[in-house]
This record gives sequence, structure tokens and C-alpha cells, in this order.
Amino acid sequence: VFIAQSRASGSHRDVEDEELTRIFVMIPKTYTEEDLREKFKMYGDIEYCSIIKNKTTGESKGLGYVRYLKPSQAARAIEECDRSYRAILAEPKNKSSESFEHDYYSNNMRPELRGNTLPFCMQPEFCGFEKAETRIQEPVSKRLSVVSRLPFIQEQLFALFDLVPGLEYCDVQRDPHTNSGYAVIQYSTAASAIYAKYKLHGFEYPPGNRLTVIFLEDGNDSSE
Repeated sequence: VFIAQSRASGSHRDVEDEELTRIFVMIPKTYTEEDLREKFKMYGDIEYCSIIKNKTTGESKGLGYVRYLKPSQAARAIEECDRSYRAILAEPKNKSSESFEHDYYSNNMRPELRGNTLPFCMQPEFCGFEKAETRIQEPVSKRLSVVSRLPFIQEQLFALFDLVPGLEYCDVQRDPHTNSGYAVIQYSTAASAIYAKYKLHGFEYPPGNRLTVIFLEDGNDSSE
């Protein structure tokens, strides 16, 4: 409810939904849209698939989009699809898609990059909110600290952070001397924690009360 209230648009198919339901993948140049749909339909209901083609020759660039009906389906596709697809969340359509495609392709062709997704600081989506083309300087972890001027309700805060896949626990702590809210959030991966911080730091919950979300040391090697 609070997320819905914070959106400028009353439509549920707004930019925020688009950011969470559309994924960008690297595919063989021989793939058709039907091939792409066939490979990704196991993860959820697909609204549409599209393949990016050379405007002059009409040939596939080996890149495509898959739009799901639900954010959870897009998240599942990113987590479970073959690593060769290099699946990430796509930029909204109103942003420069050509620049996004170029940066994505260039980064994915670098031989030292491995894994199911790019390091978040190298993904165009995450570079966008940092403005400067630099790596995230603060040490990251799977654990977050959440601070608010108002006290938290355990169930509501859990539901809010559970929107990001991988939530392991949400521990609301009360200070008897103040009326402020404090909680510790932990995810199964640092990637989920980074995304939660990106989405929820500064988020108004309840409306008019901005959350402060920072990383907490979790004892693991942050270079991972």
C-alpha cells in the first residue's frame, strides 16, 4: 500500500513495475522471439518478448527483452536461468535503450566477468543512481541497518523488505529512551541487500517519514 501511494502514477503498469518485470538477456543470434519465449516461459507468465535487431540489416544483435506479468517471475528468471544469458533487470523504456544495450554488451564481453549477473556497480541500472561512473565505495554485506524517526511494526517492515527476494530475517529493536525505529535486515546474498538498499534508502514509510538504510558488517569477505 505504501509503495502504491508513493508512485506518481495511479496505474499499476507504471515505470516502477517496468523496472521490476522486464529483463535484458544475451542470446544466440539465431534465436527467434518464439525461441526466446520458449526458453523463459518456465519462470512465469510472459507479457511479451522482443529481439534487438540491426536497423540496417535486420539481423539479430544477440540481445533481447522478456517482460513478465509479475516482479517475482522476473526475479526468478534472473536467478534460475542459464548463466550464459547474463540476465539482468532492464532499463525503463523511456531511458536510452541503445546506450544501455551498448554498455551491457561491452561489460558482458569482458573476460574477467563471471557469474549469473554482473557486479552491481558495473550494471548500467545501478550506475545510473551513482551519477559518476565509479564503483560503490562503501563496503557491502548481506546485512542492513534501517533507521527511522518513527517506531517500526515488525510485520509491516518485514513485508516491505520481503519485496526483494532472499530476505532471511527482519529484527526490529526498540530503544526505551527514544521513539525512533531501528531494525536489522539480512538477505541470503549481498546482491539482494544491495538492491534493497538502492530501492528503499530514502523511501517514505509511512508517508512523510524517510528510511535510512546502510550496510552492516556481517563477518563475510565483502570483496565477494
